[in-house]
Amino acid sequence: LGIMFDNGIGVPKNPAEAVKWYRKAAEQGDAEAQYNLGNMYDFGRGVPENDSEAAKWLRKAADEGLAVAQYNLALMYDTGRGVPENVTEAAKWYRKAAHQGLAVAQYNLGVMYDNGIGVPENNIRAYVWWSMAKTQGDAQAATNIDKLKSDMTPQQIADGQALAAKCYESNYKDCD
Repeated sequence: LGIMFDNGIGVPKNPAEAVKWYRKAAEQGDAEAQYNLGNMYDFGRGVPENDSEAAKWLRKAADEGLAVAQYNLALMYDTGRGVPENVTEAAKWYRKAAHQGLAVAQYNLGVMYDNGIGVPENNIRAYVWWSMAKTQGDAQAATNIDKLKSDMTPQQIADGQALAAKCYESNYKDCD
């Protein structure tokens, strides 16, 4: 019902009514409802915008393993919206979403490894995560890999390619 009211499917679009139904399901532990409720607070749809309330519900969905919630929670830690800014915590949540195959999380984790933000700087790991995002069509990841190669030795590139192949073959589970 929340989705129906949120999108006006078979009923008039009513964000406040959507929040009501999302909350009922979210309080019963439904991860997608928790995620949707978090987004309603994040964007102020049907409720006043509230970053800390958004983070609360996104964390519940993230803890349930919902990749998109893990990514959005990582963004909140990355920028300090609704939670204290904490790049180490952001990297943790990007990694969880990246291991589930979310390309944008893989890209951001590559950026963190490239710049040593929240994780030790590591060109091989940046190469791996950008390679995973690239396989899913992320053009910026492909560009970043080309630039990164100029800072890597031939052995590092070979190691990155081998680890990327292992990561891809394991469905993103064996990437570190």
